[in-house]
Amino acid sequence: LSAGLLRQATYTTTRLGIYSVLLERFGGADGTPPPFLAKAAMGMTAGAAGAFVGTPAEVALIRMTADGRLPPGERRGYHNVFDALVRMAREEGVLTLWRGCIPTMARAVVVNAAQLASYSQSKQFLLDSGHFRDDILCHFCASMISGLVTTAASMPVDIVKTRIQNMRTIDGKPEYRNGLDVLLKVVRYEGFFSLWKGFTPYYARLGPHTVLTFIFLEQMNKWYQRLFLSA
Repeated sequence: LSAGLLRQATYTTTRLGIYSVLLERFGGADGTPPPFLAKAAMGMTAGAAGAFVGTPAEVALIRMTADGRLPPGERRGYHNVFDALVRMAREEGVLTLWRGCIPTMARAVVVNAAQLASYSQSKQFLLDSGHFRDDILCHFCASMISGLVTTAASMPVDIVKTRIQNMRTIDGKPEYRNGLDVLLKVVRYEGFFSLWKGFTPYYARLGPHTVLTFIFLEQMNKWYQRLFLSA
């Protein structure tokens, strides 16, 4: 839990903050939103930056959640996320905190291009339809659509990221050479559609997470505009 909270406090705040600033800066002077491809590019930029900041907590989270499945002699036994970060830096070097940073950033680029851009586009489509107002119902429907798109787009790169961050060294050699090696081995030994294995539980987690993220974000943005920008 501590690692999950720290990951959200670093990764999510960075990506949402950067995306909101970019969306506001590159929108039209009359409030017209930028086109979809521009939103996707903004999502990619925000995701890459957030992933870099959040990778240490991500590595700790992956290790701590996998620890219980290891044989007793191989368990790391981290007490909390700060213990994990300190021990990783001391025992394996500071750069270990950014192990898997490239696939993590690649995943974040895909996830945020899909999630942030699809949410903004879905919200714009719902508002333009004339059947929705800019309220919680609209935010809920747009975020559920966004969660579905994000799940389909992110699962393959999520598998790559998780397996690289959790890999062990066998006979002096790392288990995987790079992200492409992970994909090839998964497809070869487990089948192509195993890249989307667990789609339903993944969406059951990501859907509500996306809904709550955007509903809270929208409400916080409204309060920010009301309390500070309108003053």
